[in-house]
Amino acid sequence: MLLTDSFTTLENLIQSYRFQCKIEGKSPKTIEIYTTALTILERFLKEDGLPTDVAQIGVHELKLFILHLQRTKAYRNHLYTRPQQKGLTGHTINCYLRAIRAFWSWLVSEEIVESNPFDRIKIPKPPKKVILPFTDDQIKTLLSTIDTRSATGFRDWTIILTLLDIGLRVTELAKIELKDANVNQRSLKVYGKGAKERVVPIGVTVQRAIAKYVTRYRPSPVDQLLDHLFLTKAGESLTANRIETIIKKYGMKAGIDGVRCSPHTFRHTFAISYLRNGGDVFSLQRILGHDSLDMVRNYVNMAQYDLQAAHQRCSPVDNLKIKAGGSPVHTLKKFSANMEVPAPVARE
Repeated sequence: MLLTDSFTTLENLIQSYRFQCKIEGKSPKTIEIYTTALTILERFLKEDGLPTDVAQIGVHELKLFILHLQRTKAYRNHLYTRPQQKGLTGHTINCYLRAIRAFWSWLVSEEIVESNPFDRIKIPKPPKKVILPFTDDQIKTLLSTIDTRSATGFRDWTIILTLLDIGLRVTELAKIELKDANVNQRSLKVYGKGAKERVVPIGVTVQRAIAKYVTRYRPSPVDQLLDHLFLTKAGESLTANRIETIIKKYGMKAGIDGVRCSPHTFRHTFAISYLRNGGDVFSLQRILGHDSLDMVRNYVNMAQYDLQAAHQRCSPVDNLKIKAGGSPVHTLKKFSANMEVPAPVARE
């Protein structure tokens, strides 16, 4: 039975949906994004004199909202940050609309509305933004700026090596507890999106760095119930925001430019380096914690300029060592790279 009273206003349903998201185990960050998107929608409808009852919100109202988002300045109505001249990014708009679409799917499942208007709305796709990875020289320069003789410096050095070695999301790194680090087995238990757990292998260098940090530099935790692996000097949990600030600080100190110095850039750098070093897309998918290969394909595309070298190593014909035109294939490598290629014969 469909509801048609005041309960079906956005204001009331947002709180009910927040409660449902918590029951489903969605992360606080995801719930925050959903709430922000729905609150912006509610404010827009009220300011424009449009209905806020979900039973009366249809395709027309939501298309007007999409236009509103595309014209909105960043940080509009923010409590602490002044509005900027630039508008919301395509990624932010896409994120908000997907959140609202998920909300309407919940309304349908709860029989609060009959259908999802987003079934007839094509959500604008954000432009594909290529995030450049770090170069080897940039990584070495970045690491060289860290004073590994201090407890804080060695912790930061270990954090950066871990991000580079297994490409964790910064939120995943911040959630790792001491008990999740199986140094002897060279693995970390990681808590990803949607409360999904996975065990990720680490290299020997990171294994030794974590072991040294834990045994020599790591302080006693203030809260034994929140015994995270990486702690502040005072023994408090190191938050994701703090880790981002730390990495940005070292990037500025190292004078790195032309690339965003952030934990997510290390994730991209890991993925591309993993593929270039011979890793396969399926194991990369598991390490990164992606549900599908769609995101992994992006990294494959970013590493495309290695395609020629990969084919040179793996060419089926070349590896058969058969003769082509009377000459063994392996002798063709002696020819000049600038030799003239015969023109194709025209067909009549």
